[in-house]
Amino acid sequence: MLFIVRHAKAGNRPEWESDDLARPLTGKGRRQAIAIAERLAPFATGSLLSSPSVRCVQTLEPLAARLSISIVVDLKLAEGTGFEGALDLLATAPDGSVLCSHGDVIPETIAALERRGCVIVGEPEWRKASVWQLRRSADGVIAEATAWPPPAQP
Repeated sequence: MLFIVRHAKAGNRPEWESDDLARPLTGKGRRQAIAIAERLAPFATGSLLSSPSVRCVQTLEPLAARLSISIVVDLKLAEGTGFEGALDLLATAPDGSVLCSHGDVIPETIAALERRGCVIVGEPEWRKASVWQLRRSADGVIAEATAWPPPAQP
C-alpha cells in the first residue's frame, strides 16, 4: 500500500502576507496531523515524501516523529506541478510510503491513475487532511484507490 495525504488545515491563503510556501498549519491542522499520524503509523513502513510547502511538511511531522524517520522534501509534490511527478514517485516509492501534497496535484494524480486502469473504491474525498490509500497489484501497478475522510475533530 501507498498513501497520499492532502495537507491538513492551513492558514487562510488570502490573509497570508508572506511567501505561500511558508504558510503553516492552524491549530486545527496540527490536531488533524496528529490524528493522521495515529491512523497511518501501523501502515507507514516506507518513506515519507512531502511537497516543499511548510503546511505539507508539518502535516507529516507527527508521523515522522512517531516513526523516528525523516521527511524527504520533493518538488514533484509541489502545488502546481501536475500529476506526472507524483506518478513517478508512486512508481518508485517502497510499499508503506506516505506522500503529502495539495488540492490540485492529488485529484489530477488520482484521475491519471484511473485513466491507467486503477479502480476507485467508494466516493472520492478531496478535503484537507483526507488520505488516499493506494493498493498495488502483484505486478506493482496501482490497481485500487480508496479515500479516507479527514479525521473527526473533538
